[in-house]
Amino acid sequence: MTESSGPASSTRVLVPGAASGETLVLDEPLSFWGGVDPSDGRIIDRHHPQVGETVCGRVLVMPSGRGSSSSSSVLAETLRAGTGPVAILLAEPDPIVALGAVVADELYGGSIPFLVVDRRAYERISTGTVLRVEPDGRIVSS
Repeated sequence: MTESSGPASSTRVLVPGAASGETLVLDEPLSFWGGVDPSDGRIIDRHHPQVGETVCGRVLVMPSGRGSSSSSSVLAETLRAGTGPVAILLAEPDPIVALGAVVADELYGGSIPFLVVDRRAYERISTGTVLRVEPDGRIVSS
């Protein structure tokens, strides 16, 4: 992604906020429950293509969430512990994962930007790119 993406390109802001970080683009959806160790933010699902990678401090980009309703509590725990992503960008909306960001804000006073981006913008994002997410939903490559 080399240009700004935002409301004009059908970005939907599910949880507003600002963040910047290096991206981690997942090949497959991820369940935080059983898929991420909240103590260090590592992907521990041994069947996931990015097992061993860390979500800590990164802009997490994935097709969608996967599975358990407990994912929201594990995401909230990573945010409380400071081991979670700084933002989440999805190609498909996932209310369970979004709930984790909202719960973290309510319980711990801090959440992360959570956006659904259109397919074209999603497909232009690659791992290692530094992105800045603006409160209005614009995504800017740094």
